[in-house]
Amino acid sequence: MMAGLPLLLLGGLLEVCSGVSANRGGYPSFTDEVPFKISWPGVEFSLPKSGGLYHEDDFVIMTTTEKEKYKCILPSLTAGDEDDDKEYGGPTPGDLLDPLFKRSSCSYRIESYWTYEVCHGKHIRQYHEEKETGQKISVQEYFLGNMAQKTQTTATDKVEEAENVKSAETEVHSKNIEGQLTPYYSLEMGNGTPCVLKQNEPRATSVLYVCHPEAKHEILSVAEVTTCEYEVVVLTPLLCAHPKYRFKSSPVNAIFCQALAGSPLQPQRLAQLDKETEEQLKPPFSATSEAREEEATPIREEAFTSTHKPMTVGGQTQVTVGTTHISRLTDDQLIKEFLSGSYCLHGGVGWWKYEFCYGKHVHQYHEDKEQGKNIVVVGSWNAEEHIDWAKKNVARSYQLKDDGVQKVKLVSHFYGHGDLCDLTGKPRQVIVKLKCKESESPHAVTVYMLEPQTCQYILGVESPVICRILDTADEYGLLSVSS
Repeated sequence: MMAGLPLLLLGGLLEVCSGVSANRGGYPSFTDEVPFKISWPGVEFSLPKSGGLYHEDDFVIMTTTEKEKYKCILPSLTAGDEDDDKEYGGPTPGDLLDPLFKRSSCSYRIESYWTYEVCHGKHIRQYHEEKETGQKISVQEYFLGNMAQKTQTTATDKVEEAENVKSAETEVHSKNIEGQLTPYYSLEMGNGTPCVLKQNEPRATSVLYVCHPEAKHEILSVAEVTTCEYEVVVLTPLLCAHPKYRFKSSPVNAIFCQALAGSPLQPQRLAQLDKETEEQLKPPFSATSEAREEEATPIREEAFTSTHKPMTVGGQTQVTVGTTHISRLTDDQLIKEFLSGSYCLHGGVGWWKYEFCYGKHVHQYHEDKEQGKNIVVVGSWNAEEHIDWAKKNVARSYQLKDDGVQKVKLVSHFYGHGDLCDLTGKPRQVIVKLKCKESESPHAVTVYMLEPQTCQYILGVESPVICRILDTADEYGLLSVSS
């Protein structure tokens, strides 16, 4: 199951409903910062005693365009743990991030055309490189902001700057990031490349630093919020030492909608919409169809982008996890540890996160303060089962280079025997696709997961590191350390 499905259901419900009457007063309004899940229980139903609080007189009556009526009992809204009022006497967020600013560290995000460079505490650059005739490299670049000092600083400027820093250190701002209300520390960068569309005003960027315990200062997203004004979200473990900046999991609040006056258990149009969407977007998962797909369609370099745009696939949500940076170990050491399964790759920044250990397993997990770590085994490695699968499928795909040399571009591995799926009654399974993707950043890695059919997954891993080992793939797509 993927995160985001409750919001999809909520959106579908609102589309088919034409009228709402409410019986709740004094409660805060619903927002997309608190996740909800709609359930359609039958007549024999009792409200849960644990979790969110429910009251029989706290409900809304929903009427669809087909005059179907539902009584929807609403929970008392909650946004998670509230521990912000606890005393904290440790370093300020600026102090916690200071080591990152002092060591001249840069993070990169590679998209289909542009590459974004964030040199923390220094500048932000957007650029594109192309090789012209004669191997000359042409660079198109814009500085979206930098920390250059003003040419003249008055006493008033210094006082205002000190007050702004003090305010930024004490006030904790939050915003909806990947469907979760997330606290952040903002660093403002101005003095960028002049913007022609704004009378040559310099470009400016707000860099939002967000706590993530397992992050390596990767760029989560880049957005142009208004003309030539940008917002960059950076994941960092440094802020996690501050209690007010730790990620707070938002509980999923259940909404129970019961049919009234002979209405069906679930609105007919919503049920039909779910079925049609699943049928239209559901690709076949059979051996023959996948083989035909691999043989008939050439591999496009940008078939999978690194942008964070959720999309619905087979009634589920695909989460594409943007480019991150894996360990700075030497390439040979990194490859050996990766192929031995001791160095695992992680992805995901929403409710579900993913762990891929080559030759071992693919896990989907969620960490919660109260309930601990909830792990779903998506697939486990078995060499014999993979070889049987590879005999019926394309496990090794090639690309013809400009010089006529055929190079391995992608290998696919089968991981079966995952946890039993409640919806199908069968074990989960996943196809892992390892793809070479050239990049200016040699340790960049892009991870994505999608669910084309219920509890049958595809995990994509793209990185320059993989380019070095793909040519070692045997007929079954199995990799080894090159000699």
